Amino acid sequence: MPQQRILLGVIGRPHGVRGLVRVTSHTADPAALTAYGPLSDDKGRRFVLRWRGAGVAEVEAQVGGTAVKVADRTAAEKLTNTRLYIERAQLPEPEPDEFYLADLLGLTAVDAGGRVLGTVGTVHDYGAGSSLEIVQDGAPPLLVPFTRAAVPEVDLPGGRVTVDVPAPVHLAHEGDLGREADQGGRVAQRTNRSDEGEGDRVGAPHAGGAGRPDHPHPRRSHASPQSASRLDLPAGGRGVLR
Repeated sequence: MPQQRILLGVIGRPHGVRGLVRVTSHTADPAALTAYGPLSDDKGRRFVLRWRGAGVAEVEAQVGGTAVKVADRTAAEKLTNTRLYIERAQLPEPEPDEFYLADLLGLTAVDAGGRVLGTVGTVHDYGAGSSLEIVQDGAPPLLVPFTRAAVPEVDLPGGRVTVDVPAPVHLAHEGDLGREADQGGRVAQRTNRSDEGEGDRVGAPHAGGAGRPDHPHPRRSHASPQSASRLDLPAGGRGVLR
């Protein structure tokens, strides 16, 4: 089922003594994080952010309909590593044949004959186009390019995608791959929690919003020359599509 809440950012460590905080934004345009209005955390608390510098924001907590400004460093420290979400319904509708990560993750993958292959567990986007990683029971995951030829049908109401590829890539070492997005809603190649309490640091894989939760992924007509015919896993650990 599509995700109902979308992770858009993380509050990091305090900045100064007046309640400002560092914020990591996962949106295609990092500054657009505040444009979505109140953001909620894992506990259901709601916050309004206002940028006060590059990556630095003022925070207001909404308590019983009243806005309470975070005004000192002690209060700001309590928000470190707070994840910020919006509801899926707040994202604008994508263009035809474009899909948000939240709508693709968790879909059942079937072949042309209707046989269940697995579940879409991850969407990879390394700049040459998206690929779907299909998690299978008792078998390595499959990696297929997100094209009309390889994925001829995306049935969001039915909760499934039809996959038709002659030789999908098997991921023998999925733990070595940098993740673009997973079913937990996190979007990153590598996500590390700082010892200094800066929040989750999420890399920006590519310009233009690739891999971002509020950036729709197009289903291409054809695979690009860099799409997967095989997946090499070098000693450094990151998968490279060739």
